[in-house]
Amino acid sequence: MVVVDDQTVVREGIVMLLGLLPGIEVVGSGGDGEQALTLVAELDPDVVLMDLRMPRCDGVEATRRIRAAYPRTQVVILTTYADDASLFPALTAGARGYLTKDAGGEEIVRAVTDVLSGDAGLSPRIQRRLLERLSAPEAAAPAAQEPPDGLTAREAEVLVLIADGLSNQEIARRLQVSTATVKTHINNLFAKTGLKDRAQAVRYAYRHGLARPPGASIT
Repeated sequence: MVVVDDQTVVREGIVMLLGLLPGIEVVGSGGDGEQALTLVAELDPDVVLMDLRMPRCDGVEATRRIRAAYPRTQVVILTTYADDASLFPALTAGARGYLTKDAGGEEIVRAVTDVLSGDAGLSPRIQRRLLERLSAPEAAAPAAQEPPDGLTAREAEVLVLIADGLSNQEIARRLQVSTATVKTHINNLFAKTGLKDRAQAVRYAYRHGLARPPGASIT
């Protein structure tokens, strides 16, 4: 197994924990998606335990590239985030497992075992979220609305991604544009709305129904 997480203390702690678990051997670790790709190419691991939000190359993009180039290697996401904007892109990119960082050692072993046997390695929390999404598909897609204050559709999209907690670099990768283009969109939407910083932008997105606060129920 290869462990990838940009926080050194977290990464070393995960490696130490996994080293105590039966049936798991950690052969390498890295701090971002680019290092993950290098390690997979060099070590040919069965599984990569992957964080999502990392510099240079995030977990979604790294998962997509690993699954395309090294289909034998399975990816299990281990992240702090369980929101739709994190979960569904990761699964679409090819991740076979998805755990949050409150998972215990037994849960990690079970997820790894599941993906190696061809099953999905999902935590109970993630399974419930998927069932909720599948049982109410009409609620998952918000009704189309005209963006407020003259925002363009792309500026509103950038605003939603800011509310989801993405950095400029992550937004650029998600939209497949340059970081400079993202900064231009942000400057334009700040000028149109009178916003001064990202915290105000998040509150604005919630207030206008462009994004839902964490924990808000879907009606």
